[in-house]
Amino acid sequence: MIKCVVIDDEPLARECINNYIAEIGFLEQVGEGNSPVELTNILNQKKVDLIFLDIQMPVINGIDFLKITSNLPMVILTTAYPSYALEGFDLDVLDYLLKPVTLKRFIKAANKANDFFQLQNTSGQLVSDKYTEDYFFIKCDHKFEKIYFRDILFVQALQNYVSIHTYDRKYISLLPLKSVEEKLKDKNFIRTHKSYIVSIPKIDSIESHEVLIGSDSIPISRNYRKEVKEKVLSDKLWKNDTNNY
Repeated sequence: MIKCVVIDDEPLARECINNYIAEIGFLEQVGEGNSPVELTNILNQKKVDLIFLDIQMPVINGIDFLKITSNLPMVILTTAYPSYALEGFDLDVLDYLLKPVTLKRFIKAANKANDFFQLQNTSGQLVSDKYTEDYFFIKCDHKFEKIYFRDILFVQALQNYVSIHTYDRKYISLLPLKSVEEKLKDKNFIRTHKSYIVSIPKIDSIESHEVLIGSDSIPISRNYRKEVKEKVLSDKLWKNDTNNY
C-alpha cells in the first residue's frame, strides 16, 4: 500500500484528490494539509511514500519547498499553471497533474507511482544478484533487463527517467539519477553534470567542458570540473617533470 499525503490550500482540490485516492486500491491517504509547513509536520510524524503537492500556496509555494527540502518521498505536483511543469521535472518529481484533474489522468499518475514504488520496495531500484555484484537488473517497459557494470558507458537523466548507455544499446527506466549515482558510487563512476554520470575507464579524452566516450560527448558542468579532472587523471597523468614545455 502506498501511503499518500495531499497538500493544497484549496479544500475542494484536496477533496478531489482524496476521492480519487479512495478509488485506487493500492493508495491510502494518511494525511492532508494546506501548506508545506503542515507537510513537514506530517513527514516528521508518519511514514509517507507519495506526496500530492500543489504549487501555488501562500507563504511558500511547492516549487520553493522542493528546492530547499531533501530526502523527500515520491512527489506528484498539482497546479492550474502548466508553465511550472518543466521546473518541476528538473526537481525530480514523479509526475505533474494539471487542474482540474481528471480521474483518467490521475490513474495514469498513480500507476506510474506504483511502478516506481514496486521497483524500490519489491525488486529494488537496482537489483544486484545475491552471489555477485557484476550485474544488476532494472525494469524497462514490462520486463526486467540485466546490465553488467562493465558494459555501462554513461547514464543520462531524462526528467524522472534515466537512460543507461552501454556498448550495444540504451536502457530507459523509471529511476531518479540520484539513486543510480548512489548504486554506482563504488563502481568507478563519476558525476560530470547534473544530468550525467560516466564510467571513468571508458573516458577517451577530457576537454574543458566535456568528456568523450567513443563518439559521445558528455558535458562537464563548472560545479564538477575540478572533481572530474582530479579523479579521472589522478595518478594516470604523465607529466614532464623537467618543466621544459
